[in-house]
Amino acid sequence: MEIAHVRRRFGYRRIHDLLRPEFPGVNHKRVYRLYRQAKLAVRKRKKGKRPINERVPLQLARTVNEVWSMDFVSDSLAGGRRLKYLTVADDFTHESVDIVVDFGISGQYVTRVLERAALFRGYPKAVRTDNGPEFTSRAFMVWAQAHGIRHILFQPGRPMQNGYIESFNGKLRDEQLNESWFETLHQARASLAIWRTDYNEVRSHSSLGYVCRGQVRLIA
Repeated sequence: MEIAHVRRRFGYRRIHDLLRPEFPGVNHKRVYRLYRQAKLAVRKRKKGKRPINERVPLQLARTVNEVWSMDFVSDSLAGGRRLKYLTVADDFTHESVDIVVDFGISGQYVTRVLERAALFRGYPKAVRTDNGPEFTSRAFMVWAQAHGIRHILFQPGRPMQNGYIESFNGKLRDEQLNESWFETLHQARASLAIWRTDYNEVRSHSSLGYVCRGQVRLIA
């Protein structure tokens, strides 16, 4: 009982492991019986219910800001500290709406990034994400509802329902993350800004008639 109260997440098997050096003759069955009699069973943690949102197949966008797709990419500094990238792309122009990198990105952080992008582009009609905690957080859901933005969740195990951002993230990994080792967060952000400018304003895209992504938005 003393062990169970100190180590509250230990089950009877781990408690038995701690008792065994002092009581080698006591097997795990006896510990289990005493454990049950003392009502020391660990309560299972209930997972918070995530909101049930619309899940629809990937569809072609027909206008700018019709749908923004979002996802996360992981990386690390040369010293081993983890980095988290938030990528946001416009499904119609295939343009990088924004990319941010930090040591941690919460749901509220995501909404600040989207608010900043909306100052220059306007708000999207819909956003497409997976059901990660950042995108199903209260902060994110309230933000989307406040601006009348439809939240589209792609089905678990079917990443191609978020194919635009999957393709974008593949390019980001191949051309930026796999080719560079950053020593500081500032260095990663500076290099990322250069890559994003080139991606949007210099390189053309075959599906856009070999026009750069930024020009498509201006023409539309």
